[in-house]
Amino acid sequence: MSIAEEVKKLLAPLADPARAAGMSAYMREQFAFYGIPTPARRAALKPLVRALKGVDAGVLLGAAGALWQEPQRECQYAAIDLLAAHVKQFDGRHIEALLALARQASWWDTVDALAVVIGTVVRADRLLRQALMDEAVRHADLWTRRVAMLHQLGWRADTDMGRLFGYAERLAHEEDFFIRKAIGWGLRDYARHDPNAVRDFLLAQGDSLSALTRREAGKHLDKQK
Repeated sequence: MSIAEEVKKLLAPLADPARAAGMSAYMREQFAFYGIPTPARRAALKPLVRALKGVDAGVLLGAAGALWQEPQRECQYAAIDLLAAHVKQFDGRHIEALLALARQASWWDTVDALAVVIGTVVRADRLLRQALMDEAVRHADLWTRRVAMLHQLGWRADTDMGRLFGYAERLAHEEDFFIRKAIGWGLRDYARHDPNAVRDFLLAQGDSLSALTRREAGKHLDKQK
């Protein structure tokens, strides 16, 4: 039995049609769901995730790719759980494959979770791997650009401030809600570490940043004066 088949075998008995309808409605009816809450999903998959310790990165990516083809959204969530649990198996050679997942059945839920996985891989050797994010921020696919904008979430002192602000400037002209939100989120996150730098950046950029971006970026700045 493949990893993807094992995942489905573990999840299917937990299906709750009533809950599934609500979850699908929340996601604008874009995806089908089993109707499994996150804690229950993770508890059911925990033994399998543990058993995969040391499995080759290619096998994990193959399993993730297979799960991405399943109609139930929890299968994509399970794939991300597997990738996140074994993130140390991945290196720069695997970043494009992870980005490719972000471009399939794309919405903020899976894309943002993959941004964390990708960011963890990049951070492990950021001097070499962040150049791949420089390519990602120029990609034609908006979700790939969103990953690039968000990949440094939580990095604090490790954040490449030039890239953070440079990406924000590069994407500032875009009108897409998810890009504007991502810029603001990235800036707000870094403001927890260096509020003055973010405050100065917002001041310098003025109206070149959307109102949404500025609102998101400045949420906690008043408290940090």
